[in-house]
Amino acid sequence: MEIKKFGVVGAGAMGNGIAQMAAQIGCEVVMRDIKDDFVDRGLSSIDRFLSKSVEKGKIEAGEKDAIFGRIKGTTDMGLLKDVDFVVEAVIEDLELKKSVFKELDELCAPEVILATNTSSMSLTEIAAATKRPEKVCGMHFFNPAPIMRLVEIIRGYSTDDETVKITTGLAEKMGKIAVEVKKDSPGFIVNRIMIPHMLEAIKIVEEGVASIEDVDIAVKNGLNYPMGPFELMDLTGIDIAYFVSEYFYKELNKESKWVSPNLLKTMIRANKLGRKTGGGWYDYSK
Repeated sequence: MEIKKFGVVGAGAMGNGIAQMAAQIGCEVVMRDIKDDFVDRGLSSIDRFLSKSVEKGKIEAGEKDAIFGRIKGTTDMGLLKDVDFVVEAVIEDLELKKSVFKELDELCAPEVILATNTSSMSLTEIAAATKRPEKVCGMHFFNPAPIMRLVEIIRGYSTDDETVKITTGLAEKMGKIAVEVKKDSPGFIVNRIMIPHMLEAIKIVEEGVASIEDVDIAVKNGLNYPMGPFELMDLTGIDIAYFVSEYFYKELNKESKWVSPNLLKTMIRANKLGRKTGGGWYDYSK
């Protein structure tokens, strides 16, 4: 199956990165979000990334213009009607995702694969909102999508082999390393391993064992990770760590290891109240 026109629902950090990757392999891309401001910000992020790539000599200016020219930003869901493949990249809200998939199912041709970039939620439940569960799968990119090489390809209960094959081939064409998640289990591979690290790091700070800075230094230099857990949470959004851990607690037998530390909840409240200048564990205004 040749994919010439690619759809993305969501123009945020993940959505615009995925749109850029599709445009780089020659696809015409429709990137849709609910507000013009969101669409414009997504397009600006792509433009900045490509401009830096030109400055670093990774691509020519003409190539940058060609890639950017293949991306159309819109608030009109109807423009996704004739895409060959679509990835949903909205926030981690299960009911919202199901609503998006129901609309896509009614809009797109029956043979079109509907993929979700969810990092943890049930593919089977998302697919149940459609009449094509065999053509629904997970295509989980990592942030930032144009740089991070891994993509998790996740099966729902009804996902067929052809859907996995096409989606894997698309990821590899984008230059990614694809791994198959054979069973629809919360968190898939990476988040199932990563979230406990994050929660334990927060508990260490909460208990006064070490500072945020020293935890990050220890992990980077003791485990040879490129980023510490607090730096990573600031990159991906500390609310994501909370939402995923709460989802794991609900879905994985309410095990105590998935309970969100009070410090994480406090930080999220402080950010919402504007009392944390940087919007994360570190103050980036300094």
